[in-house]
Amino acid sequence: MKTEKHFVNKSGWLRAAILGANDGILSTASIIIGVAAASSNRDPIVLAGIAGLVAGSLSMAAGEYVSVSSQVDLESSDLEREKTELKESPENELYELAKIYENRGLEKDLSLKVAEQLTSYNALEAHARDELGINEITNAKPLQAALASGAAFIFGGILPVIVAISAPVVLMVYLQYIFALVFLIALGTIAAKIGGSNIKKAIVRLTFWGTIAMGITALIGHLFGAIVG
Repeated sequence: MKTEKHFVNKSGWLRAAILGANDGILSTASIIIGVAAASSNRDPIVLAGIAGLVAGSLSMAAGEYVSVSSQVDLESSDLEREKTELKESPENELYELAKIYENRGLEKDLSLKVAEQLTSYNALEAHARDELGINEITNAKPLQAALASGAAFIFGGILPVIVAISAPVVLMVYLQYIFALVFLIALGTIAAKIGGSNIKKAIVRLTFWGTIAMGITALIGHLFGAIVG
């Protein structure tokens, strides 16, 4: 038999990595565009980009770790509660599990038999998977998510910084926008291929919101430069 290819087991680190890379490109490019719209000197533009890159990567990693750790705490709390319920009212839990299978389309008698067999094999695992939606493939991994997000942010954010260092200052805003779109299109294509999703939808989603973000920061930078000037 041919082994089927699934992508759900990549969802944890892939989501963190795509989010990190996207934020790295978009945040850093937006910061550079905003400063470039208000300044004609390269030094503050590059400095702002590097500062945004460092701060953003640390913030993404820390935020991802805290967020996913909170998810782990919630899952652990639910599992502990489920353990208690299995000890105190095993019969109610059995019928609750059977009802889940019945709602999914099994006949009532068969649902009860399935629930009984799975309960005798591993009751907590059955309830965690079918009642709480917690399983080995999709469970949260805080450190993995933090490292993937932080590293991806650096990878994405370094690209606009390179453009800031090498591009002519007078064309900085336009070149940053163009290259950022190219980077986002590449990211959307890679993410869609890895995740097995629609490439066109991924590209449109990233470039649309990226354009809005960079346009707003460019406007703010231009207005600030006009006021200060």
